[in-house]
Amino acid sequence: MTGYKRIAQRNYYGKALVDIAADRSDVFVLDADLAGSTKTSEFLKVARDRFVECGIAEQNMIGVAAGLAASGKTVFASTFAIFATGRCWEQIRLAVAYPGLNVKIVATHSGISVGEDGASHQALEDIALMRALPNMTVISPADAYEAYRAVVAAAEWDGPVYIRMGRSEFPCVTEEDDIFVIGKAKVLRKGSDVTFIATGQMVSGCLEAAAKLEAEGISAEVVNMSTIKPLDRDTVLRSAEKTGCVVTAEEHSIIGGLGSAVAELLSEELPVPVKRIGTGDIFGESGSPDELFVKYNLTADDLAAAAKTVISRKESETE
Repeated sequence: MTGYKRIAQRNYYGKALVDIAADRSDVFVLDADLAGSTKTSEFLKVARDRFVECGIAEQNMIGVAAGLAASGKTVFASTFAIFATGRCWEQIRLAVAYPGLNVKIVATHSGISVGEDGASHQALEDIALMRALPNMTVISPADAYEAYRAVVAAAEWDGPVYIRMGRSEFPCVTEEDDIFVIGKAKVLRKGSDVTFIATGQMVSGCLEAAAKLEAEGISAEVVNMSTIKPLDRDTVLRSAEKTGCVVTAEEHSIIGGLGSAVAELLSEELPVPVKRIGTGDIFGESGSPDELFVKYNLTADDLAAAAKTVISRKESETE
């Protein structure tokens, strides 16, 4: 997209931690030998006595985080998404989610846009893994500005939180001074013919797709669903009732992620045509983010085509 600043979310994660460090002496930050990449190194610069480098021992990091949280601390634990959720899932389940401890797992390098690092590092299942855990709040910010606000909100939130961030720079579609509320979606563009419900950097793709559709006389609503759990049911139902059809978009598998959450809700309460855009039942591969978005059908053109598909289904059902 043109006209938008492109900033990596992880840069604003580091910025948020620095600001939190100045106000909260109870906040600790843990990392697993990736502080430079996750940007927790920024917290280390200003609060060395509250930073714990756990080394390449992610499961142990979660145990340390749980112990600190059990003693009354608010803990941020970070590494790449594939390690934070996959390697540590049992520890998160039993040591963090089950007792409901105040641990905030902030994972960077999620999704297909990790790019050349390939399938081993492209977390396409992390939302599903975290969403399935009781007591876990799941957030996937739309851009760097919202990532900052999500981290600040998570620091005040009582209980476990998972925040998903990308590696690369992508467009900032929100404003720095916007209000962020956990569990609340935001309509970024109003429309009447089709609803896009998106999370992460797919929000910018949906805004681009909506602009393309507008040129063809199609009015698309764009909803930024930055909190995937708890899902903002009211916003989903209200928008779906207005437009009559929905496209979900996520840089994640369509199995168990945002698309699943929306489809589950609509199938029970307001059945309308739905198309889920994301990766299928597959692993990723090495390539540039732009190349991979084309290969896995995640571009604005793919989103616009999906919108036309659900609109066609809606119209055929009303004939």
